[in-house]
Amino acid sequence: MTSWQPSPESLGQLATFLKDSLSGFDKTAQKHAELMLKQAKQSPDFNNYLAYVLSSPQPPEGISYNEQEYHLVRSAAGIMLKNNVKSDWKQIPESSLQLIKMAVPMALQDKNSQIRNFSGNVATEIVHRGGLVAWPELLPQLMDLISNSNGQASDEAQEGAMSAMAKICEDNVGMLTKEVNGQRPLNFVLPQFIAATKSHLPKVRALALTAINVFTPRPSQAMLNSIDDLLQHLFTLATDDNSEVRRQVCRAFVNLVETRADKLQPHVGGLVDYILSQQKSDDEELACEAAEFWLAVGEHENLWGALEPYLNKIIPVLLECMVYSGEDIALLGGLSDDEDEEDREEDIKPAFAQSKKGRIANESSADPDKTGNAYEKLAAMDDDLEEGEVDDYEDGDDGSPDEKWTVRKCSAAALDVFAGDFKGPVFEAILPYLSQNLKHEEWPQREASVLALGAVADGCMPAVVPHLPQLVPYLISLLEDPEPVVRQITCWTLGRYSGWAANLADPAQKEEFFVPIMDGILRKMLDKNKKVQEAGASAFANLEEKAGSQLEPYCGPIVQQFVLCFGKYKDRNMYILYDCVQTLAERVGRFLAKEELAGQLMQALIARYNAVSDQSRELFPLLECLSYVALALDDAFSPYAPTIFARCINIIHSTLEQTMAASSSEAVDVPNKDFLITSLDLLSSIIQALNKDKSRELVSQSGQNFFELLTLCMGDPMDDVRQSAFALLGDCAKFAFSQLQPHLPNMIPLQVKQLELDHIMDEQAEAGFGVVNNACWSCGEVAVLYGKGMSPFIPELMQRLVDILSNPRVPRALQENAAIALGRLGLADPDQLAPHLSIFADDLLGAMSEIDPSDEKSSSLRGFSAAVAQNPQAMEKSLLGYFEAIAQFDDAQLESAEKQKLHEVFQNILNSYKQMMPQFGDFVGRLHPREQQALRTKYSV
Repeated sequence: MTSWQPSPESLGQLATFLKDSLSGFDKTAQKHAELMLKQAKQSPDFNNYLAYVLSSPQPPEGISYNEQEYHLVRSAAGIMLKNNVKSDWKQIPESSLQLIKMAVPMALQDKNSQIRNFSGNVATEIVHRGGLVAWPELLPQLMDLISNSNGQASDEAQEGAMSAMAKICEDNVGMLTKEVNGQRPLNFVLPQFIAATKSHLPKVRALALTAINVFTPRPSQAMLNSIDDLLQHLFTLATDDNSEVRRQVCRAFVNLVETRADKLQPHVGGLVDYILSQQKSDDEELACEAAEFWLAVGEHENLWGALEPYLNKIIPVLLECMVYSGEDIALLGGLSDDEDEEDREEDIKPAFAQSKKGRIANESSADPDKTGNAYEKLAAMDDDLEEGEVDDYEDGDDGSPDEKWTVRKCSAAALDVFAGDFKGPVFEAILPYLSQNLKHEEWPQREASVLALGAVADGCMPAVVPHLPQLVPYLISLLEDPEPVVRQITCWTLGRYSGWAANLADPAQKEEFFVPIMDGILRKMLDKNKKVQEAGASAFANLEEKAGSQLEPYCGPIVQQFVLCFGKYKDRNMYILYDCVQTLAERVGRFLAKEELAGQLMQALIARYNAVSDQSRELFPLLECLSYVALALDDAFSPYAPTIFARCINIIHSTLEQTMAASSSEAVDVPNKDFLITSLDLLSSIIQALNKDKSRELVSQSGQNFFELLTLCMGDPMDDVRQSAFALLGDCAKFAFSQLQPHLPNMIPLQVKQLELDHIMDEQAEAGFGVVNNACWSCGEVAVLYGKGMSPFIPELMQRLVDILSNPRVPRALQENAAIALGRLGLADPDQLAPHLSIFADDLLGAMSEIDPSDEKSSSLRGFSAAVAQNPQAMEKSLLGYFEAIAQFDDAQLESAEKQKLHEVFQNILNSYKQMMPQFGDFVGRLHPREQQALRTKYSV
């Protein structure tokens, strides 16, 4: 390879350790091998050895293993080399890099596909870490192999190069679309990918389409230049013998719906026939990819209407695909009564902390929570997983059709989307099918018809309503169907129609339909089958969302049923039960604080709370549930608060302690930060729920430790931890300021740092903005009470907040919170804001304009007005907007003290300008007549 040569003795030792490192049978040997490899990593030649082994198809001198054992050695070398490039890129010597760059193309041509895959992973990681400039000859080298330009490339070489190229595209999209030395690499490779779809090798054709499909959802000049050529190739490949090629063709059409609908529109008729033919395929993955096309077109703002003439073709196929296949039925395995069986650990889906939504100035600015999507695909557990590598987490669902995205679910989701698009005609199209199959003798047909009825619930409700008085009683009867799968889907469908029943105006009709629906779903929460229990609980959470406060008269039996569920459920269903409890708490609020309800519910929750260890993942949904319950119970939560508060602090302390230990010793595992997030959120909820005296007492009893831990969390590297920490800081400012105050000099610099937008990475923008949002909110809460204590920090805080207000890429809700915080700084020290009013007044007033009236907005306007009073001339260009804000503010919802303060401030400001401006009346006359009238009525202007 180069002048460097390995030592046979070292090679032999390395091979032994590499082989043992992948041994799942001898754990002792595996641990020893991992330790020795860790030591060997200190050698500057270590990566040379790995590259040498990876690229040597036969065991070199020093290695005496059979073919199977040597393959294991090479695989371990490939995995370790990729990981070393990932973790130690900057420390790898240039000489080693050159050797790796020689070895990888050789290994890409290996006879073994796994070795080719591992080599592709190494190449991808080098490009990812160093950019294309770190290996400028790689792309031309790979494209030469793919095209077999010299006629010497083996089939394996062509496949290996195309596989590596597809990986590079998937992991380095931005790099390929940006200019490098005056050229965009995609302009060079895309036409060659399209040419590669003509390869005689099916795998190369499929991988070329895989690479192309990285870019079909993204507008680019290269795609613009090549779109006609690509479409021509796609139409040719549509009849390819290879199902993976056809799957990628379907995916390309799905992606192009979003980016080039104009190019697909003329071909809609042909596409409908083609997609339907592929959806009927026996290949589940191909059929599912094809069915995605209906979702994409149905959700496209312009293209969906083009499907209307073809609905009578499409809907029967969707209905046909919604019936469980024979294979699916076999995988379901004849579900039976299993309520007493313990859950296997692998049956329990991993739980993740759901960080409570950011504190926002305006509820209407936030997107509503997206809940209850029955068809939703689960995101991959680990995006970093490469082909050929093994995830530590195995799904454990044995391919159960209940647990994976299937053509059945995709077809049902498409029917749901079509119902939203075309309304009544979709219901008319499925009505004959429902009439024929709802009472079918075979359960798969019954189940599919109930699924179809549920799928059209949202979109076709007006068309279905006349039939519901007959359908609902029959659906309720199906809750007792002998087949558990039918009972499952019936729960879901009844949940979808529960909103209709909950909102019936006639009390007699509500008694006839809503109460039986609610009662039926509640009963299924205690079905003898655990999956039906889960479906019942999920449907009841949906019912709670739709019925809201109308559940208040029924809270007694609901809570009683929840308590029985706590006593009966195994671990998996406990998670959805927590969701039911927290949704009830959220929807009926303080009604739940009634002594008989709170007592029963808290007894069951505390029993489970005491049974769950601090290390259990179940703690995440449990603490989140308790957060909502605490807010609902308000001061009735007091008896339970001290113990829970103390435990949360202990969890935070131990998690931070373990984090510090892990940073200084690789032998210590990094703890799961979700323990921090849920504990911080629950502390916030408790502080908000109790009266101020009790909140202060809890914080005081926790001692100095509480605020030291909070400060550490505010500086944590994880966005979600900081987001929850800043929310807790703001709540402490509101409800326990005297305890917080001594610690603020150490905390406010962390707020200042967090408000720096440059720290937010594009790929993590949503999470990053969430943290900044809560930092803004907490800054405003602190400023209200800290007064002159804020003064040393105001110049930097003001600059950061002004940057947020003036940045067009910042979400509206964050700009509104920044405006609130900036105005409130004027309460602390208006003199520092006054000289800069001309810079930010327009942006602040603009952001404030859509915020609903509240005490927060009122206090912010008071602070802003205090600065205006110090420098009224600075408002020359913004004065009309300021007067509009004064006139439009509706103070009806304010507390009387705040209302009086704001009125006085506005009155003084208007009086001041009236004295200053000779043409004051003419100026006010420029306002809309409605605003003029408001100023006259409220302020006698």
